[in-house]
Amino acid sequence: MVTLGQVGLGYWGPNLLRNFNGLAQARVKVCCDLDEAALRRVGSLYPNMATTTDYDALLADTEVEAVIVTSPTPTHYPLAKAALLSGRHVFVEKPIALAVAEAEELVALAEERGRVLMVGHLLMYHPAVTRLKQMVESGELGEVYYLYTSRLNLGQVRRNENAMWSLAPHDISVALYLLGEKPEAVAAQGLTYLQPGIPDTVFLTVRFASGHAAHIHVSWLDPHKVRRITVVGSQKMAVFDDVDSTEKLRIYDKGVQRPTYDSYGDALSLRFGDISIPRIDMREPLRLECQHFIDCIVNGQTPLSDGRNGVQVLRVLEAGQRSLEQGGAPVVLEGS
Repeated sequence: MVTLGQVGLGYWGPNLLRNFNGLAQARVKVCCDLDEAALRRVGSLYPNMATTTDYDALLADTEVEAVIVTSPTPTHYPLAKAALLSGRHVFVEKPIALAVAEAEELVALAEERGRVLMVGHLLMYHPAVTRLKQMVESGELGEVYYLYTSRLNLGQVRRNENAMWSLAPHDISVALYLLGEKPEAVAAQGLTYLQPGIPDTVFLTVRFASGHAAHIHVSWLDPHKVRRITVVGSQKMAVFDDVDSTEKLRIYDKGVQRPTYDSYGDALSLRFGDISIPRIDMREPLRLECQHFIDCIVNGQTPLSDGRNGVQVLRVLEAGQRSLEQGGAPVVLEGS
């Protein structure tokens, strides 16, 4: 049994609390938040769990082995750092921090102390994304040309971060996971309507040395709720639709055929085949993510979305922010 402490009970915190408390090998002993009303609500749901507004008191509890950080983004770094310095394993929601230097410091602390540091890149644990990754690695899609994603809705509008920082970490993490390579350059264009200086819609393009590209469209100002990832390969194309309740993944056996000999007339021909919907054993991605964190602690494993993965995603976000500030000019990533 792994004993946990959690800090943060905002929009996402209660979901993590529910899932960690639902695991056979874990229990959240103490929960911390500055909002006393939020503490009273969770206290009524989990009467055996202690609550506090004092984070130091949580860290002073010697039974707590790991800390879940699901507080506002600007607090991720200091709270995760304090937990690591106290010798705890840490699960921190995305993004890991607001600066690459801060994220790298957290990674170094975790490695020095032999602690598990995991970032909440939820979609990497989605069964449909797992299946899609298997298809990419097996070559079923052929050579992957590019992918593009859409994460759109009307709301939830943020005041302390733009749409890219709020929504794009999900899609950046999946793009890096599926393509399996480091990005080379990032370009981002933002559109601002609701609040000065806070883009509501962002178009982000990530390019790779191999020629691959990922185009990411995020917005909280759209009439449709869309959460879709399309991967275009030389043999097949795949679409992951997280809004569809039953058909999460569709495989399109279609593409463009290039002739293997010289010929007159058209050099290219279109190929149209079947559309298949693979059966996927759907389990709640958040539950799988939480279980993975516990398994890594118990078995001494490195998380799929570890601190280094969090740093990679943050590098893209930082470059995207610089590009936004430069009117969409491409930004080359250091060390690419």
